[in-house]
Formats: sequence, C-alpha cells, structure tokens
Amino acid sequence: MSDTMEEGVIAAWLVKEGDTVKSGDILAEVETDKATMELESYEDGVLLHIGVKEQEAVPVDGIIAIIGEEGEDYKALLTDTSSSNQSATEKVLDDSGEGETDTEEPSADPEEIDTSGINASLITMPKMSDTMTEGTIASWLMKVGDKVSSGDILAEVETDKATMELEAYEDGTLLYIGAEEGSSVPVDGVIAAIGDQGADYKLLIDAHAQKQSAPTSDVSAEDGSPTTSDPAKTTEKESNQPLQAKDQSGSGTRIKASPLAKKLAKEKGYDLSKIQGTAENGRIVRKDVENHQPQAAVTSDSAAAIPQVIGEERFEDIPLSQMRKTIAKRLSQSKFTAPHFYVTMEINMDKAIEARKSLNEIASVKISFNDLVIKAVAAAIRQNPAVNISYLGDKLRKNQHIHIGVAVAVDEGLLVPVVRFADTKSLTHISSEVKELAKMAVEKKLQPSQWEGSTFTISNLGMFGVEEFTAIINPPDACILAIGGIKSTPIVKDGAVVPGSVMKVTLSCDHRAVDGATAAAFLKSLKDILEDPVRILI
Repeated sequence: MSDTMEEGVIAAWLVKEGDTVKSGDILAEVETDKATMELESYEDGVLLHIGVKEQEAVPVDGIIAIIGEEGEDYKALLTDTSSSNQSATEKVLDDSGEGETDTEEPSADPEEIDTSGINASLITMPKMSDTMTEGTIASWLMKVGDKVSSGDILAEVETDKATMELEAYEDGTLLYIGAEEGSSVPVDGVIAAIGDQGADYKLLIDAHAQKQSAPTSDVSAEDGSPTTSDPAKTTEKESNQPLQAKDQSGSGTRIKASPLAKKLAKEKGYDLSKIQGTAENGRIVRKDVENHQPQAAVTSDSAAAIPQVIGEERFEDIPLSQMRKTIAKRLSQSKFTAPHFYVTMEINMDKAIEARKSLNEIASVKISFNDLVIKAVAAAIRQNPAVNISYLGDKLRKNQHIHIGVAVAVDEGLLVPVVRFADTKSLTHISSEVKELAKMAVEKKLQPSQWEGSTFTISNLGMFGVEEFTAIINPPDACILAIGGIKSTPIVKDGAVVPGSVMKVTLSCDHRAVDGATAAAFLKSLKDILEDPVRILI
C-alpha cells in the first residue's frame, strides 16, 4: 500500500467468516505506516477463513483471509509448503517412470567431548553491561603455576564502562592464561583455566569451542532453564564469573578484599582504605569489617543536612506503531548512509511580514508564513534546479518538476504530504492544499499518491518556538530545509542598529548529489525572495 510498507495491522474486520462477499466489498481496515486504508475484495464468494485477528500485524504478502465457494476445503492452502517440498525430494523417478525413495542419511552430530573426569574449570569473559561485547585484559596479577584461592584477584579487565577486577571462585593452580595483557576477549571467550596440577585443561577448551559452535541452543524457550545435561557445564565457569569493581585508595593502590567484605563495608558506609586486613597479604575479610571502629566524623554546625529522597522508578513500554517503525528505519538509513552536510543562513523577514499582512486582507484563505516559504522555496528551486535531485545509487535523477514535501506532525509520528507542481500554484492554492493535506494526515486519510513523489522537503518547527535546528533528509530527496521561528532582534540597516525580524533556515544536503556551493546558491536565492517577496511573482 506504500513504497515503504513492510507490514500492516488489521485495524478492524468489517465482515466475518461465513459472510457472502462480492468484488468491491470492503473486507477490513488496514493500518499502514502512513494511513488507515480499506482492504477491498476482488473476488465473489464466501469468506471461508480469517487468518489474522484485529490489531495483529501481517507482513506484506502474508495471508489475511481466504474466499471461495461455500463448503470448499481451503486448509490445503494453509499447509506448510516445506512439507510438500520435502516429500517431493524423497522420491526420485527413474527413466522408466517408476519411483524409488532416496533416503539421505542426516549428518551425524559430532560426538560430545566428555569432560566429567577433569578436575579443572575454565574462566570466561563475563558480560558486565548490556552493551559489552568484549573486554580487554589490562593486567594479570597472577602467572601460570601460581596457587590460587577463592577470592583472589586474577586480573584487571577493562570493559566498555569501567576497569573491573576478575576474581577467582575456585581453589587450585592457574594452569592456563588464554589472553595476554592488552588483548581483547569476546564475551564468553576463554580467559584462563584453574584446577589440579597436571589437569587436562586443553580438553576443556576443546569442549567449550564445540559448545560455542553447536547449532542448537541449550536453553529452553519457555523458562530459560537448560534442556540437556552438558558435562562441560559442570566443570566450566562460564559467563557467570562476576567482575568486581576496582577499589582504589587515595594513593591509587589496589585494596584486596573479599566480595563479602566489600558488600558489608558498602552497607555500613565504611571506607575500605581505612580498614586493616588480617588475612593473607593484608586482604580484608568479613571479620575485619565487623570489628572495624570508624572514627567519629568531624561535623560542622554550618553543614547543611542532606535529606534522603526515596522514590519509585516507573516506566511504561509502548509497542512501536507501524508509522514509528518506518520512521525509525528510513531515517536511520538516511542518516547513516547519506553523508549529510548543513548550510545555515539568516533571513530578514520584515518585508515578508508586511506582505503577508497585505495578502491576508484580500485573500480568500488565511496565508501562513509556511505557505510563503513553500512558494519561495519553489521559486528558488526553479532558479537553482541542481538541488531538485535524487541520488539513486548508480545514477543521479535531475527532476524537472517541483514536488515539495511538507512535514506534518501527527500523534504517532511524522507524515510528509506532497504539494505537487508547487512552483505553478498561487499562494492561496498552496495554503488551501496544505491545510487539507494536514487535516487528512491527522485523520489518517492520506492516500499513497498524496505522500509519494516529493523532490524536496520542508520541515518547519518555527511555530513551536524553535529558533534553529537540522533535519534528516527524506529519501529519495537530496535536500531538506529546516525552518526556524521568526525572532525579533537588533540588526544593522543603513549603518544603524534597528529592530528587525530574523528567521534562520538550515539546508541539509546529501553530499553524494549536492555540493556546498550549490546549497549556498539556493539559500542565497531563497533569502533574496523572502526579503523582497515581490520576486515570487516573477
């Protein structure tokens, strides 16, 4: 139903299963990314099947309904075609026409590596933030062959958010280091191995690699619990190895403390650097925190008490509408594929204000500043046709006609109805057409012919008090003009500072199709026209 549509939502069914329909009858209302449109029947018959409920989304070419003769068996139409394709490939006809089955042996899965007898475990890179994809080993604090106790810090790891400490949760010997200092390891990648001296950790690494490359998931889709028992899982410490935040004292030295000690200190508000550790190498443990006697804080009579604020975090997840999905996709493609550049210019609107006032005294419809801008832009494009262009990958399309898209805000997002042949229309014609198109956009009554085919786009936020902004190009256009509000400001006129009305405009251009000098020439023409609106008539 539109050039950008990928799926539609059944807003309402106007018929039900069993109803007799004729060609031309309206079956349902479909919400696209631009408007709510009517789904028309092109067949006579009985509505045998409705495949989509109201408010459900259907991809383009998805089955919505089936129409046929009353009592007709339609279920074969809904059968998965893959089953028929599979049965067809199982039978191969020879030259005589007789069929023989060709049963192809499925490829056997590789035999699972048994790691149950290995008294060692792997340490893998944990995912410590929702955006983390890898971590970098900043420094190793242990070396291969060192004895390791649970709670010892093995290494410092740089994540995308902070430098964290990698803590051991097993007693044993550091058998293997899988990443050198300064190297990056993807999430779930093997960092190290800890276990009994002489344990075959290489077999664990092979089992881990086998599991990583396995095509099937070990997680149940319903509850997230493992569906199969994997011996490697009982010995490997996967991404559940937490990293501890790097604690530092004022001197910048690392503080050794057990996770429980850190937790207790945080709960009690103690500074770990002020606590004396009694464990090996001065490591702080639980009893050190419990026995710590903090010195009384020195308070000042003039110090203001900081009130404790208690609040509740709340949010609401709102499903994306078809329009918002399309806006997100198209503008992301435009922003990240088209090399944008921006040219801004100030325009003195004093004469335009006077002209609008005079025009509205005799015009049959009220002319807005936006209408003046549309007409002026059309005239400036006629003088500078190089901005009326589209980049089509392997060619440039220079449009001879001028169709101006006008961005209109609606509740769900943004629509861009098109004023066609804008350079040939009068101001009153443009004003009436824009008002009608905006009304239809808000009411979701726009048809594809009314939003497709623009060659240049205008986005005006001046009525909202916005002084200046940049807009994202609306493909396939190569330019979009952002219009700011008219602001009263001191200006220099004939060598004297006088009050004036200034409007800022910013032209966003696709540098693949438009150059800076071309954009500047267009804005110069637009400035000349709006600062002397009688030029519109030429």
